[in-house]
Amino acid sequence: MKEKVIGIIGGMGPEATASLFIEIIKATPVQCDQDHYRIIVDNNPKIPDRTAAIFGMGNSPVPLMRLTAQNLDKLCVHVAGIPCITAHYFIDEIRTVVSYKILSALEELNKYISENYSKSSSIGVLCTSGTIKTGLFNRYLLGKKIIYPCKKTQDDKVMEAIYGANGIKKGNTSKYPRELLIDAGTELIGNGAMLIIGGCTELPLVIKDGDFNIPFLNPISILAKALVNYKVSNYII
Repeated sequence: MKEKVIGIIGGMGPEATASLFIEIIKATPVQCDQDHYRIIVDNNPKIPDRTAAIFGMGNSPVPLMRLTAQNLDKLCVHVAGIPCITAHYFIDEIRTVVSYKILSALEELNKYISENYSKSSSIGVLCTSGTIKTGLFNRYLLGKKIIYPCKKTQDDKVMEAIYGANGIKKGNTSKYPRELLIDAGTELIGNGAMLIIGGCTELPLVIKDGDFNIPFLNPISILAKALVNYKVSNYII
């Protein structure tokens, strides 16, 4: 029997891709290097911006996402994940062109909340404006009240922290974007959030569980655990 091979459909963005890789390593119980899974990453930062595409201001990411996913198929991965929440808007279009299973961070997040935070009826989400527009969290987190920042906070703090001149996508993971996101999260708590989700994969690069007085969930950590635990028939897992 062959061992399970995990893939990462990456580049969206590069640091988020590296973060998923690290989270998979951390989630794997091992005694030595050889106990780790083989992980194949196609880090393709040339994939067009997902938020811009959703707002009709940029090219569709689907063709390059499909090409990246198909590259992993050629290398015989058995299961893969996408380290970009906004990109999950296009996940069904990617699943149709590969033979392996692509796990959804949002589907896994819903399972995790149902199992661990079933009484948390109001959930705050920090994410891109593109993700808000798609309604992804409302679609997947059924039966929950989803709370987003007000438009001014979303534009001036969340999007600034992600895309601004000193934002995370510019390589800045220090104090400036962190303070903006803490402020935005504090607003969500004031509006009744019982837990907060880092709904853009760049956000957990600067904020962690413990930064708020309510739980902060990283969907990429949850996805990593699901990839590690995914069972493939006729293979060692």
